[in-house]
Amino acid sequence: MATLLRKIGLIRLHDRDTEDPKHHQGSLKGTKGTPKNNKHCQTANDTNILSTPEIKARKLDQHGKDKEKPGKDAKEKQQQQQQQQQQTGGGGNKSTAASSVPPLAPHRHHCTQVRTRRLMKELQEIRRLGDSFITVELVEENLFDWNVKLHQVDKDSALWQDMKETSTEFILLNVTFPDNFPFSPPFMRVLTPRLENGYVLDGGAICMELLTPRGWSSAYTVEAVMRQFAASLVKGQGRICRKAGKSKKAFSRKEAEATFKSLVKTHEKYGWVSPPVSDG
Repeated sequence: MATLLRKIGLIRLHDRDTEDPKHHQGSLKGTKGTPKNNKHCQTANDTNILSTPEIKARKLDQHGKDKEKPGKDAKEKQQQQQQQQQQTGGGGNKSTAASSVPPLAPHRHHCTQVRTRRLMKELQEIRRLGDSFITVELVEENLFDWNVKLHQVDKDSALWQDMKETSTEFILLNVTFPDNFPFSPPFMRVLTPRLENGYVLDGGAICMELLTPRGWSSAYTVEAVMRQFAASLVKGQGRICRKAGKSKKAFSRKEAEATFKSLVKTHEKYGWVSPPVSDG
């Protein structure tokens, strides 16, 4: 038994003594190292070596860039969100400011509707009566611009005799209605024939208080205004102009408007005198 153990010990010592340390190190180097003629392995191994300072710097630089990208993306998103909020907020402020100012268009539209309904009603009433006092024609189919023919005045007046002698069938007037009619008076002027006196002034302007904002009432109708005008013509001793040259000169709207503004200022200072219908 002792002899067997000595033999086993000798065999192990022999194996250990016969093992070449250089060969063992070479085999270890072979596993770590790469053959010089294998370029592909050198390239691959070079990319896996992290102990080189340059490679470490590249890795750190790349890692820093990777961290910066998400940060930049987050900042860009935040800036976009802020811009969207500013745009949304600006729009809201604009809409609020716009809503705080009352629009004018709806008010004008309402006034136009009131004026249209009123004039349509009056025009239908005049045509329904069909009397010989006045007739109405629209200027170029414009509901707000009327040519009114006054066919009758007091038959005992000098004006009526003038109309008969000159074969004048009617006195033609133009009546225009403002946007806020019937709350403001219409503008009325004589077109033909050319009249003298009778409260008819230059350009065909008519001197009547009820045609001014102070004397006007929304209850007045066109027919009522015409009857008052007929009475004023007689009261003011109106006559048809028969003077050569002057009788053929037409009245102008521009002159009538200027004259009316002037007379309104004068009468507001000194007062108004308007004859009653019974005097016609």
